[in-house]
Amino acid sequence: MAAQRGADGGEPGLIWERPEPPSRPTPSPLSRDRIVAAAIELADADGLEAVSLRKVAAALDAGPMRLYRYLSTKEELLDLMGDAVYGEIPAPEPADGDWRGTLRSLAHDTRQAVLRHKWFADQLAGRPHLGPNALAHLEASLTALYGAPGLDDIDTVMLVIDAVNAYLVGAIRKEISVLHAERVTGMDEEQWQRATGPYISRKLATGRYPTLSKVVQDATHPNADTTFDTGLDYLLDGIAARIAR
Repeated sequence: MAAQRGADGGEPGLIWERPEPPSRPTPSPLSRDRIVAAAIELADADGLEAVSLRKVAAALDAGPMRLYRYLSTKEELLDLMGDAVYGEIPAPEPADGDWRGTLRSLAHDTRQAVLRHKWFADQLAGRPHLGPNALAHLEASLTALYGAPGLDDIDTVMLVIDAVNAYLVGAIRKEISVLHAERVTGMDEEQWQRATGPYISRKLATGRYPTLSKVVQDATHPNADTTFDTGLDYLLDGIAARIAR
């Protein structure tokens, strides 16, 4: 989490605690919201590597130095971008006994936000987010689960949320890596399978991979949505069994 020294030279002030500068009448007005929106648009199109203060300033028809009135570093910009995405994720409904439904909706809503902003997957795997939207989302998640049957201990609630988040990050990163490969190679999944099919067939014909051969020939190979749902159900079944013990 990026920070800068306070005006008195004392403890660093996080971006969340620093007031936004007053607006000025200019041909290209700026605000943190406008800066973040422009940065997210760049990242959605070309990834985080496309985001720099210079490029964001150009997108806003402003000089780069003007952005430093609103934030100090690119790291602060990334923090603001991540918090903006948290603001898109609906707060989970109270469990009311159905903690599985609460966790399932939490996972699905987060996955949809990441699929809209693929760069956000890496931020999910990092340190805890401290922005107002992230904190509100975590508070709503904890509140929705705490006190549900089997979840009357706050440590258990945290472990359950961490387990779901770990599955979510892994599953989404895998899904996004496939989409990234399609963009880089210009081949979708079907085209890639046709291109690699002869090689795989030759390898399977050696007889050294009998179980893999069964996977290739007999497995159903569900789509990304079904794969995500099924894996999530496996995880929730395991959580239910642990709670029951």
